[in-house]
Amino acid sequence: MALRIETFSNLRGGNAFFKAVGHPLAARQMPALLERLSPGPIAIYDPLGLAQTLAEMYDLSQLDIAGVFVQDLADIGRSLLGHAAQPVTDLKACGARDVLVVAFDRARLIDHIRHLVPEGAALHDLSLARLPDDMLTVPRDYLSGLNFATNYVLFRDSGGQHTRLVSANYWSGYGAKEPEIWCCLMDRDGAALAEWREPLPGAGATITIDSAEVRRRFDLGDFTGQLFIHVLRVAGHDIVKYALDTYGDDPNDLSCTHDANSWPAERYAGLPAPREDERVVLWIQNSHPSPIPAGAVGLNVMGRDEVSWLDRAVPGYGLLALDTRELLPEARWPQQIEVRAGKHFVRPRYEVFDGAGHSRIAHANVERSDLKPDPGVREIANLLGKGYLLPAPILPPGRFSSLVLPTPMATGQDTLPVRVAVYDAEGAEVASQSLGCLPRDHATALETGALLAEGLGKANGAWGHMELIYDFAEGGEADGWLHGLFRYEDKHSGHVAETSFGAHVFNTVLTYKGEPQSYAGRPPGLSTRLFLRLGDAPLETLCHLIYPASTPWHGASQTALVLHDAAGREVASREVAIACGGSLLWRASEMFESKDLATANTGGYVLIRDTTCRLFGYHGLIRGETAFSLDHMFGF
Repeated sequence: MALRIETFSNLRGGNAFFKAVGHPLAARQMPALLERLSPGPIAIYDPLGLAQTLAEMYDLSQLDIAGVFVQDLADIGRSLLGHAAQPVTDLKACGARDVLVVAFDRARLIDHIRHLVPEGAALHDLSLARLPDDMLTVPRDYLSGLNFATNYVLFRDSGGQHTRLVSANYWSGYGAKEPEIWCCLMDRDGAALAEWREPLPGAGATITIDSAEVRRRFDLGDFTGQLFIHVLRVAGHDIVKYALDTYGDDPNDLSCTHDANSWPAERYAGLPAPREDERVVLWIQNSHPSPIPAGAVGLNVMGRDEVSWLDRAVPGYGLLALDTRELLPEARWPQQIEVRAGKHFVRPRYEVFDGAGHSRIAHANVERSDLKPDPGVREIANLLGKGYLLPAPILPPGRFSSLVLPTPMATGQDTLPVRVAVYDAEGAEVASQSLGCLPRDHATALETGALLAEGLGKANGAWGHMELIYDFAEGGEADGWLHGLFRYEDKHSGHVAETSFGAHVFNTVLTYKGEPQSYAGRPPGLSTRLFLRLGDAPLETLCHLIYPASTPWHGASQTALVLHDAAGREVASREVAIACGGSLLWRASEMFESKDLATANTGGYVLIRDTTCRLFGYHGLIRGETAFSLDHMFGF
C-alpha cells in the first residue's frame, strides 16, 4: 500500500510539500486545523495538486466534504479524496460553510477565487501549520526546498551503545547567515523525548551531536529512536549530509554509515540476506506523522514476485526493528532482499548481528522505477572507455578479506552484465574476472582474494582497489545505475564492515546523461572536495582514496589533505599524488604530526581537495586489532 505522494523526481528534484505538512511542528498544529473544519460541509480547493498528499499525511475522513475543486482543466473529473474533481468556477453552488485552500502561500490564490466563494463561507488554508518565519530561508516562497533542509537519523543510546553524528557547516560557505539546527528526538513510538536548537558554528566548523551527551543534557534513560534534524536558514542546497558512527562501551562495538536521504522511496534494495549464524535487522523509520498500516511494508527475495508483508503497524514517526527472518525465514547470503517501502520511510539502515557477538550497521539504497535499459551505455565504450564504473577498496589482504556483491537497483534491471577488475596502487590492472550476465535473482558474491595476483599489495604506502564494470561479452543490458555491496572481514578478529554505492563515469571531459556527475555547476565534475571526520583516541582514522578514470586522465592527482580543527581553522596540510587509475590507503597518524593532530583535537577533520580530478573515497575508524568501520565519503 504505497503512499500517493511525490517525494523526489530525477527530473524535478525533491518535493517540499510532503516535508512541510509532515514536519513534526506542523503535525502538532494540524489537529487544531481539522477541528475547525469538522462541522462541515467543506469545500476543498486544490489549485496546486497537493490535496492527495495532505490526505496521505492526515486522516481527513472526519471532514464532511461537499466537493473538491481544481484550477487545471486537465484535473477535472479526476478522483480526489473520493470525489470527482470539479472546476473551481462551480465552487459557489456547492453550499459549503468552509473552504479549505490546500496551500501555505494563499494570498494570490484567494484573490483569484474570492468572487466564487459561497456566501458566508469561511476561508481556511494551511497557514496554521506553517513554521515560524525565523526557521525559513525563503519566507516568501514557503515550499522552497531551502526551507526544508531536513533529514532523519537512527539515534540510540542504549545497552552501552552510542551514536554520534558528525558533519560540517558547509552552508555558511555558500553565504548562509546565522544557520541553526532544530532537533527533535523521538522514541520508538514517535513521541518526542527532547527538542532543542543548536546554533551552527562558523563556516567550515564541525557539527557533532552525540547520543551520550544528549542523554546527559536532557536527563534521559535508555532510548532508541529517531533524531529529526532541520537545518534552518541555509544557502547553497537543501541536502543534509552527515557521517554516523556507532560506538560502544564494549570495544567490539564500532560501525559507521551516513545520511538517510530525506526523500522516502517506494522500494529499496541491496539488503543482504543473513548467513546461517547471522541476523539481519531492518530498521524501519516511519518518516511521516501518519501510522504505517499493517500490510503496507513487505520483503521479497530479489528477483522473486512473492512478497511477505509485515502484519504490524508502525506509529507516526515510530521505529520498528524487523528481523528479516520473520518474513523471509529461508533467505540466505548471498541472496539479496528487496524492500517494499511504499514511500513510508527514508533510506533504511540495517544491522547485522553474528554469532560471535559482533554487529555492524549499513544502509540499503533507493531502487529506481523510472529507468529503462539504455543501449547507449554499450555504444559509448569507444569514446568513454570503461564508462560507468564503481570503485571500492581492497584492504590489506593479509588481514582482511574484501568481497563484492553486485546489487540490482532498478525495477527494470533483469540482467547485470559485469566484471570485476583489480588494480594496484599505481593504476595497473593486475587481475580481472567476468561474472557473466547475472540474472536479477543472482546470488553471486566474489571474494577478491581469489583474484589477487602475486605482488599486488603495498606500493608507495598504498594498497590496490577493485572496480565493478559493465561487461557485455555474454550479452545483457545496462542502464548506468550499476550498484554493489562491498563487505570487509578482519580475518583475525572476525569483525566485519560493509558499504554500498553506485557507479559513475569518472574523469573524462566528454559527458553522457549528466556524467561525470557535478555537484556544483554543469557536468563534467572534475574536482574533489571530500570530508573526513577524525576519530578520538584510541580510535585511528582510516581513509582510502581512489583515482578512478573511465578514460586516461592526468597522470597523477594533485591532492591536498588539509587538517582542520573543530572551528574550521587550518592546522596543517599535506600534498599527495595518486596515480591515475590507482589509489592510496592511509591513516591520519601517517600523514600528520602528533602535535598537529592534538591541536585539531575533538571535532577535527581533514578536507580532501583536488582541482585536477574527481577522487572517490572511503573512510573509517580502526581500534587496534579489535574492530574497524568503513563507509564511502561525502563532499560538499
